[in-house]
Amino acid sequence: MTALLPPNVKVHLALGYIDMRKGIDGLAMLAQGVLHQDPFTGHLFVFRGRTRANLIKIIYWDGTGFCLFTKRLEHGVFLWPPSIAPGETLSLTSAQLSLLIEGVDWRAPEQRWRPAIAG
Repeated sequence: MTALLPPNVKVHLALGYIDMRKGIDGLAMLAQGVLHQDPFTGHLFVFRGRTRANLIKIIYWDGTGFCLFTKRLEHGVFLWPPSIAPGETLSLTSAQLSLLIEGVDWRAPEQRWRPAIAG
């Protein structure tokens, strides 16, 4: 698997759950106010909702503005560690982020879902 990000970019998985109706501004404010991180660093901030566990949103600052990436899984959910306290983050590697985006359990990548039959 190839690296998704340059080595100096950090990935912050926001523990807990958010209101997935939030857009770029709301997510950037969460990164700054709740996660106590600087959203203008060029790092990625990954969020997931509680009721729509098949949807994640990722924001990052590219130097000229915020970018928003949204992914919805057609089958399954994005596996998320439980939150111990509000405002916590977990750092992921580029490889773990790639697995997460693919809907694979990034903690156990050898267990990939695949269809039993075609069609």
